[in-house]
Amino acid sequence: MRNSIILFVIHITLFTGCKNEVKPETVSVEDHIAPKLTFAEANRLAKLPLECVSIEYPNKLNQSLKDATFIGEPKELHPAFYGCYDWHSAVHGHWSLVSLLKQFPSLNQAASIREKLAASLSEENILVEVAYFKIPGNASYERTYGWAWILKLAEELHTWEDPLARDLEKKLQPLTDLMVQSYLDFLPKLNYPIRVGEHSNTAFGLSFALDYAETLNVTTLKHEIERTVKRFYAKDNAMDGCPLEWEPSGFDFLSPCLEEAYLVSRVYSTSEFKVWFDTFLPQLKNQEFKLAPGKILDRTDGKLVHLDGLNFSRAWCLYGIAEALPEYEHIKKIAKEHIEYSLPNIVDDNYGGTHWLGSFAIYALNKAE
Repeated sequence: MRNSIILFVIHITLFTGCKNEVKPETVSVEDHIAPKLTFAEANRLAKLPLECVSIEYPNKLNQSLKDATFIGEPKELHPAFYGCYDWHSAVHGHWSLVSLLKQFPSLNQAASIREKLAASLSEENILVEVAYFKIPGNASYERTYGWAWILKLAEELHTWEDPLARDLEKKLQPLTDLMVQSYLDFLPKLNYPIRVGEHSNTAFGLSFALDYAETLNVTTLKHEIERTVKRFYAKDNAMDGCPLEWEPSGFDFLSPCLEEAYLVSRVYSTSEFKVWFDTFLPQLKNQEFKLAPGKILDRTDGKLVHLDGLNFSRAWCLYGIAEALPEYEHIKKIAKEHIEYSLPNIVDDNYGGTHWLGSFAIYALNKAE
């Protein structure tokens, strides 16, 4: 009996020792299961834009005034996109409603959403929005972040098989056309890319514009974006790699490194992108690479809460890169961690975050599928 006990202890000790010698971190099946946009989550997130697209104040107009005649109430100046604190957030609030209703036609508030979309995106309202951009000095308004979200809204309507979508797409078309032309006019004059973590980030704006150009086969825009991407980013892998360790800055909601990489993956062939990416962000080749989500210490601060947006945008870039290069499957775990850190925290009483973060969460969850 005593000898049997000794043998048993030796067996357990050897087995434990072997386990302790395993160096790489094991990855469970759950690590690679992408978070899903469920019906319940869609209903939760729909409440955010459905409410805020009609909230006129507080409001950040971001105007350039030439004289007193430029002054007006937000709803007068922007009858379609006056809510959600600022113009671009109102635009992607409408995109959120379209995206959610397209995926879940039986949403609890489906009827209210349809009514709100029809009221906002009327022919009259859109023509007023177009006229605003044509006021002398306003051509650069919302360049290029707001431009990109208009094209994303137009793309979402175009791919929604619903009579309401056909009507709204047609009514939005004058503003959509203006945004396409604005890109075509602006890109050849932009001599350097804008590499920041906020609205003016060039790679983000080009990525959304490319989505629209590809989906609707707007070849002039597609080719101009492709030329611009190669002009701006072709030699970036000749440096010592993108300084991902410098990110995030305190107010980032976009990752300069990841937004660029994801955009380049869309323009380059797979073999070209692999060579470029392996030297642009070489650390991501490591199966054990870690990238912590941006940590928010005060979600009542409208600028600090940008980092929740960063977590969602990092996630959609990582999913996109992994789609381009399947051998980078391990970075999906990082994307999942980023979404799961911020997703539970964006439905609260802090308008500084709720007026826009739902859109980023929805887009990240869509990319995860």
